[in-house]
Amino acid sequence: MRKHKILVVDDSKDNVIILRERLENEGFEISTAYSGEEAILKSLTEIPDLILLDVMMPEMSGFEVCKRISGNEKTREIPIILLTALVEPKDIKEGFQAGAYDYIKKPFNKVELIARINSALRFRETAKLILDIEKINTFAASVVTTNHEIKQPLTLINLSVAALKREVSKDELNRQSIEKRISIIETAARDILKFLEVYSAIKKPVLTDYINNIKMIDLKKHTNENLNNGIDEIQ
Repeated sequence: MRKHKILVVDDSKDNVIILRERLENEGFEISTAYSGEEAILKSLTEIPDLILLDVMMPEMSGFEVCKRISGNEKTREIPIILLTALVEPKDIKEGFQAGAYDYIKKPFNKVELIARINSALRFRETAKLILDIEKINTFAASVVTTNHEIKQPLTLINLSVAALKREVSKDELNRQSIEKRISIIETAARDILKFLEVYSAIKKPVLTDYINNIKMIDLKKHTNENLNNGIDEIQ
């Protein structure tokens, strides 16, 4: 079983040694940082499962470190537990506004520390599981949507091509029939292009019911009027 990695951040080496010893005895893998800049760098390069962050540090406070880590797309999912002797409500509020998951007042006991850490790790695992499920559901909906939107025009193109082959094999060509088939192919191709343009512009898919509890992407909610106007002009 993989050990959870915890990044311990404190400008006091004595505090880091104490926390490292306690947490390693509990089976955690420990990484350390002694400044805000080092903490930000290690959070990006190591992507720990959790960060224990001291608030009172020189040069860059734990609040600022927390804000920068939680504000970075690469590290924002890492739960941060602030460790501090500050007990004023405004300080606690500032910590949570900076993106902290939890807040432990110093001095703290080992039982509370481990309980808070395990709670944060369970939260992160649950959040990752939910995100993975959302990704799977979105992928499945993408397949359903693509099949729904493209299958019909592709079928029309195939049928029209087959009809054109039959027509050109005749001794006498029917111009009206050929033009009709070409028109169907052009319309189907435009429908596919329009779908692909709208589909590629989607940033956050919104799902809607299709059939039998199957979801598909709600293209109506994602239709960009300017994009559609541009396509219409091309037509």
